[in-house]
Amino acid sequence: MTYPAPHPYPQAPVKRWWQHPALIISLLVVIPPAGIALAWLSPWSQVKKVVATVLAGLWFLTPFLGDPPKKTAADAKPQPVATQPVAAAATPPAGASTAPAAPTQSAEPLMPAVVGKPFEQAEKAVEDLIDKELAALSAYNDVPLPAAHADWTVCFQSPEAGVKLVPADANTSVHLVAPGTGCPAAKDTDLHPKPAPKPTPTPTAAPRPPSDDDGSDTSAGSSTGGGGGSVSYKNCTAVRAAGAAPIRRGDPGYGRHLDRDGDGVACE
Repeated sequence: MTYPAPHPYPQAPVKRWWQHPALIISLLVVIPPAGIALAWLSPWSQVKKVVATVLAGLWFLTPFLGDPPKKTAADAKPQPVATQPVAAAATPPAGASTAPAAPTQSAEPLMPAVVGKPFEQAEKAVEDLIDKELAALSAYNDVPLPAAHADWTVCFQSPEAGVKLVPADANTSVHLVAPGTGCPAAKDTDLHPKPAPKPTPTPTAAPRPPSDDDGSDTSAGSSTGGGGGSVSYKNCTAVRAAGAAPIRRGDPGYGRHLDRDGDGVACE
């Protein structure tokens, strides 16, 4: 019995249509899961199957691993909020008063404490409460207030801190001193007071000299002693009354108060 001679070359296995390389590669790009499945059913080598599986898997997962899609301009616009219908006001029961409630009166502002603060801070604190401006004055009569006085210090304020203010009619003021200058003890004082004028001495009248016509006692004031008696006269009237006028220096009763011109002869 004879056998046919073997074929010199082995026959290649027959490929199915789903094993064609072009179809498998196309499915790996378009539909990666299907392409991977066909790649493992194909007669490819183990290395090719692994490489094809990894690349197709990365291609398939890339859209899911990227940044989320940005919102379009239409999506960024705020959507209108649905409003719920407002329920109608409840009807008051019969007999109830329908008069409107009296509005509550707002609390009146109080004058803040601004003594010791710069004028700039005091001005802001006060003018935020009232409609008018805060008046600024100098604390010293002899120190003029310059136009730029924002850094001057407040020494006195009107009204005092804590007083209620009427925003429409409140009149507020402060007295200021320059930086580095101390506050006076009271308003309307001078920083450099003028010295008080010295009092003018009142002239005094000169002493009146004794007159011959003096209306004093005309009797001679004399005292006589035995042997060495002395005589004295108060004025010329007494000398004339005694009959001794004129009286010369050395005569009894002569005195300097009787000789007005000092020529030695008195009561001439």
